[in-house]
Amino acid sequence: MLIQLLAAAVICQSTAGYVAAQAPNRTTAAADSLHIRPGDVVRLRIWREPDLSGDYPVDDQGMATLPKLGPVAVSDQSATALQTLLISRYTEFLLNPSIEIVVLRRITVQGAVRNPGIYTVDPSVKLADALAMAGGVAPDGKMNQVQLIRDGKRLQTKLTGKTVLGQTPIRSGDQIYIPQRSWLSRNPWVIAAGITATATLLRAAFGN
Repeated sequence: MLIQLLAAAVICQSTAGYVAAQAPNRTTAAADSLHIRPGDVVRLRIWREPDLSGDYPVDDQGMATLPKLGPVAVSDQSATALQTLLISRYTEFLLNPSIEIVVLRRITVQGAVRNPGIYTVDPSVKLADALAMAGGVAPDGKMNQVQLIRDGKRLQTKLTGKTVLGQTPIRSGDQIYIPQRSWLSRNPWVIAAGITATATLLRAAFGN
């Protein structure tokens, strides 16, 4: 009986180790296809090092100023590549540092939303989540006609609430614009009142 229990324990430990090895790394899953650009924000998380963790903007030269390291060239790197680089660099200060990198986009949300403004978003979230940060679409917003604008020009891309931002051309500095429904579509009672008034006039003019 003791031998059977020991064998079961060994199997459990081996299985747990296998599952842990197979667990997806968020940094790897999130951004191999997303490369850092000026205007982005690098979210750095170092386990048990809150003073070294934080959100760090990428300047026009593609540099992010990180704790202890100073300016680091991060532009055109994926989050995975940057994670590997920073693990190597922080080894000078920390023993076996555990690092997570998330690349965030800074976008402007405008139009028929409750709180228009600039927001920092994770590209792994859906458009609906990004709009929720802006208070959600206003009642007069046309959610079925969301526009992606860059440098004043509308990009030809289909955006819905279920669209994952990382699967679109969106990048920092872009604008998500929610058009407003027309005045008449927002006030259908005007049309109804007009029809009723017209019908009344016609009945008065030509009789019942």
